[in-house]
Amino acid sequence: METLTNLESFVRSAEAASFSAAARRLGLTPAAISRNVATLERNLGVRLFQRSTRKLTLTEAGEHFLQAVRGHLEGVQEAIAGVATEQDEPAGLLRLSLSPSFGMEYILPLLPAFLARHPHVRADWQFENRQVDLIAEGFDAAIGGGFELSSGMVARALAPAHVIAVASPAYMKGRAPPADPSELAAFDGIVMRGSRTGRVRQWTMRDAAGSELTAALPETIRFNDPLAMIRAALLGLGVTLVAVPDVLSHLKSGALVRLLPRWYADAGMISLYYANRTLVPAKTRAFVDHVLKAFRRERLAERFSAVPGAWLSGQGR
Repeated sequence: METLTNLESFVRSAEAASFSAAARRLGLTPAAISRNVATLERNLGVRLFQRSTRKLTLTEAGEHFLQAVRGHLEGVQEAIAGVATEQDEPAGLLRLSLSPSFGMEYILPLLPAFLARHPHVRADWQFENRQVDLIAEGFDAAIGGGFELSSGMVARALAPAHVIAVASPAYMKGRAPPADPSELAAFDGIVMRGSRTGRVRQWTMRDAAGSELTAALPETIRFNDPLAMIRAALLGLGVTLVAVPDVLSHLKSGALVRLLPRWYADAGMISLYYANRTLVPAKTRAFVDHVLKAFRRERLAERFSAVPGAWLSGQGR
């Protein structure tokens, strides 16, 4: 009887056409994945892959075997997850994708209490500014905004993703503050360039009355990372448009000031995403509950809102 590890190593390697990609998904080393697949081939008495220095290609026998075992593997994994859920013993590797700035500031501080409560869970978190394919890349969950909600995915809203204009007091010294978003054209702009498209993100800002205007921020400085944009604003290099959670601590300290306090851009919701399986693994279910409770307890949705007065009410907390 083949072990689940050998079968999963084969299936994930076949899906990614790479031992290295399968290793990242399963939290193992490429060498371990290669050994598991070699053991499976030896036990079956057939070659499942044609190996080259660049990629893996399934043999005819490998294609047939993949079709035969893939669906059954998912069923076995759900059965195992179901047993863990029934016993209420979260365990295993929790793979999470989240942005560096938001993740380190608001999610990472939740980890000590979570691991103390669930000592059999191990954390494998990737801090990166991109939308991952949870199922294809083997993540248990992701936290971010603007994910395409594909079939089989669940999104639990955490807080609004409101974008505001900020600058340092030093930069604004001697400058008249803008009256509306169109007047941002008079300032040096620190803008976001998409890593995949290379295009600069354009924002439409709105006020409480429902009026909308394009934020006419010049492309004086272009970065591909929100943390760099914030750092540049702190250095007094110009005005930038960033999400409230990323600059909340700087607004509290006075290192940055909010311009256009009645205006903001709505980027949707910051959500927690996970696969909608028949039986959600206990580790994932426990983590989702832990995060949702923390956001309610700390009233983060209210603090992250750019609606005038809402985020100010959270400054004393």
